[in-house]
Amino acid sequence: MVNGMEALDRKLIRDFRRLWSQFLAISLVLAAGVAVLLMSFGMSDALEETRATYYERNRFADVFIDVNRAPNSMLDIIRNIDGVASIEPRVTTYATLDIPAKVDATVAYVVSLPENGTSLNQPILRLGNWPDATATDAVVLNAPFGEANNLWPGDDFTATLNGTKRTLTVTGWALSPEFIYTIGPGSLIPNDEDFGVIWMPEQALAAALDRTGAFNNLSVKLRSGYRLEPVIDALDIFLEPYGALGAIDRTEQVSNAFIDAEITQLRTLAYTLPPIFLGITIFLVNMVMGRIVALERAEIGLLKALGYSDTAILMHYLLLASLVGVFGVSIGYVAGSWLSFELAKLYADFLKFPYLIYSVSWNIYVLSGVLGLIAAGTGAARAAWVAARLAPATAMAPPAPPRFTTSWVDRALHLIRVSQPTMMILRGIIRWPVRAGLSILGMALAVGILVSSNFFPDALDLIIDTAFYQSNRQHAVLFFNDEVDEKVVEEARRLPGVLQAEGQQVMTAVLRHEHYRKRATIEARRPGMNLSRVVSTNGQVVDAPPGGIMLSERLAAQLGASLGDVIEVKFLGVHQGTYTLPVTQLVTQFFGLGAYMDQTTANRLFQQDPRVSIVNVTLDAAHGDAFQQSLKDLPKLAGRAMLAENRAGFEDTISRNILITTTIYAILGTLITVGVAYNGARIQLSERARELASLRILGFTKGEVGFVLVGEIMLLAVLAQPLGWWIGWGVAKMLTESYTSDLYSMPLVVSASTFSSASLIVLTAALVSVLIVRRRLDGIDLVSVMKTRE
Repeated sequence: MVNGMEALDRKLIRDFRRLWSQFLAISLVLAAGVAVLLMSFGMSDALEETRATYYERNRFADVFIDVNRAPNSMLDIIRNIDGVASIEPRVTTYATLDIPAKVDATVAYVVSLPENGTSLNQPILRLGNWPDATATDAVVLNAPFGEANNLWPGDDFTATLNGTKRTLTVTGWALSPEFIYTIGPGSLIPNDEDFGVIWMPEQALAAALDRTGAFNNLSVKLRSGYRLEPVIDALDIFLEPYGALGAIDRTEQVSNAFIDAEITQLRTLAYTLPPIFLGITIFLVNMVMGRIVALERAEIGLLKALGYSDTAILMHYLLLASLVGVFGVSIGYVAGSWLSFELAKLYADFLKFPYLIYSVSWNIYVLSGVLGLIAAGTGAARAAWVAARLAPATAMAPPAPPRFTTSWVDRALHLIRVSQPTMMILRGIIRWPVRAGLSILGMALAVGILVSSNFFPDALDLIIDTAFYQSNRQHAVLFFNDEVDEKVVEEARRLPGVLQAEGQQVMTAVLRHEHYRKRATIEARRPGMNLSRVVSTNGQVVDAPPGGIMLSERLAAQLGASLGDVIEVKFLGVHQGTYTLPVTQLVTQFFGLGAYMDQTTANRLFQQDPRVSIVNVTLDAAHGDAFQQSLKDLPKLAGRAMLAENRAGFEDTISRNILITTTIYAILGTLITVGVAYNGARIQLSERARELASLRILGFTKGEVGFVLVGEIMLLAVLAQPLGWWIGWGVAKMLTESYTSDLYSMPLVVSASTFSSASLIVLTAALVSVLIVRRRLDGIDLVSVMKTRE
């Protein structure tokens, strides 16, 4: 029996070598599923572990709150809130910078450095030194900002603080867990050249902003095991008299929220794609193993006649499938580990982590490996069971030829007088409908993967058009730290190169409806604004009707509110008061959770003269430099956002990400197609070799005979396209829903070019695969084939 088992082992190795090309095609499909699983979980785990470690080591706060001006005497009260472990009051502001040799005005968020050092959100010094606590003109820069602007320790620049220009000296560069994703006011993505973070000694910054003995920003760390909500409620109550803008936890902190969104997208990828590849692996293994057993009936009968048990036969074919599984999993381990590490490094660099902790859990390797082997084993189970149950006498006898009857389909084909090769193609599909259906499904899934990945450019084109050409038609946005009189709009019109100027008021509020509550920003606008407009997804420009509030559909959904409902609006900050307002309009938007009011309604509620928080302007390009220079001299200006730069940076970043993503998905879709088409063609050639040889003997040309082989696979590939389009659309819809957050929503836009490009890739891969098999047909020995029993 030992010698017998060794014989089976040798047969196992010979079979694997003989069918290496088919098994390689299957292994690559399986490897793709394993690699995607490792890549997505590897990247997300690396980001999550790095972030968690960074937060813990540098004591990232749990709760944040901005106020207008609160006295330091409130700090003892806050420390005594149940659950509070530590707090750090700060003075913060936005400032406009004048950097030597740089024409454009630059914006920075200035944060105070406590005299005794930071206890929360501790920055890591990357270069140089921390300034002395008593220094009045020394600062530390966010490292990416300093590098992008070539500001090194010892360099000077000018900042406008509270209307006064000050010359500041750089002493070092730092990174902070609070600013991993550093995004400026009015921006969509980080721009290290135009927006940065500055740390300045508390004593000097507080004096410059008239905040001595007071704070306007507070970070809070909770004790382990304490709930956030009671602490947030207490902070809101205690600091409300001082213009509090509402306490938020980490989930709403801008930097952390963006990282959460990235990790969620990676997790979605892990749950979506691998099951597709594993399912196709099952189908391919089942198809190939079934054919192997059919071809080896006589050998199986001989083995059983020699005393091999049903279990030995069963295990032999399961082991053959397991070799495919092991090979595929091994390739997937190597590819997935490399991809996840390289992409994790890219993510870490983009997000400005000071280090990367890369450690894919062994559980993921075990899970992906087990799933891969289960897929291979499941695919082989039916064929292995059939082989094990074959009686020796039955196995040794030639298989009974299939019995076909003339159906209405055959009669219809005769009536339309199709050629004999075409008849063979159609009969092959009709008489083996399950295999044809599974082949169609496999290639449809490949199309679906390509459609669902390539819809991103279509969606982003719509977002860019809506955000930068329809909604925001201004060239620049000017921000102010505090609300100012509307006459500042006239001042803006007099700046060099300004063609148009419009102002709007931005307020923070808590919206309540029934038991739902949401903190949001409300924009008060005058009707008919031409530069910054609210545009719905159908292209309609919408103004907030007077006397109520207009909500984005996503915000309304989170509040459980619909058109006509009355909601409670509690304004925060300088506007104290709670009002009930009807929902007068709903609008669909892609960015943020928008809420809008008519400016006249806001003026009436607050009994105020018109105020503005931002001013939108259009510019004469010929005076761009003069305009930028004038911004450096505006004492009230907190910052600016240039829409052209914003758009260019957004498009550049997104285009790079799309190129990487679409390339990966194109490879995955091609692997699926090759696996299905190549194995299908090989099996078809094996099954129909006698028929095809007969055609050659009857005088058909090589081209006509090859048409039968190529035509069936390509017809199945063509039939797979509509199903693939539908699958791709469905997966794209699911992805848009999973990617939706408070920060943005992804529209479902799939253009005809997306469908056509996906089909072109799949059809090309199928054609190349079947042509490779078609070459074998030319070398067939007609005599040998005709002598075979099958």
